[in-house]
Amino acid sequence: MIILAVESSCDETSVAIVKDGKQILSHIVLSQIDIHKIYGGVVPEIASRSHIEHMTKVFDQAIQKAAIKVEEIDLVAVTKGPGLIGSLLVGINAATAFAFAIGKPLIGVSHLIGHIYAASIEHELKFPAVALLVSGGHTELIYMKNHMEFQVLGTTLDDAVGEAYDKVARTLGLSYPGGPVVDRRAALGKDTYALPRVFLDKEAFNFSFSGLKSA
Repeated sequence: MIILAVESSCDETSVAIVKDGKQILSHIVLSQIDIHKIYGGVVPEIASRSHIEHMTKVFDQAIQKAAIKVEEIDLVAVTKGPGLIGSLLVGINAATAFAFAIGKPLIGVSHLIGHIYAASIEHELKFPAVALLVSGGHTELIYMKNHMEFQVLGTTLDDAVGEAYDKVARTLGLSYPGGPVVDRRAALGKDTYALPRVFLDKEAFNFSFSGLKSA
């Protein structure tokens, strides 16, 4: 089975073509980092406009690089959420139109589930499993008894890791995205700061990063 997948939940326009869930025929990603860098974070309106401008180009590049005919595509998948509503709508509309044009089924995918199952391309998922999901706006600990069975063990009570990184970087006058920059700077430091740690309920597995971010 050949699947064409569309992702536009935030600031990257991406189209991938995958065969039998393992073989990546093409994967085109157009990043908007340079656009949002001057603002120190993603500006939703600018992100959605950039998706509109580049979406069809990314489609064309992915199909061309995969070296397949459009008729060989069996299914179209698209990120349905969570994410920036304007950015999501661009990808959903593009995928819907494409699927309709070639007469193939369309499915919506949670991009958080996509994060987890992306690992299965190189490593087989063995159940039961615990997944640590860390992305720009989400930090979750998830228990999986089997395929597509998800139980959230813990989540952030305030900021996600990625959000905390970006806000700290912006406050310190560092570049965007903040994660890699703050991480590199931290490894170079010689001083030790007594930053607070939030000890939550021992019976739960939730996270909290707001206090650490503020400090």
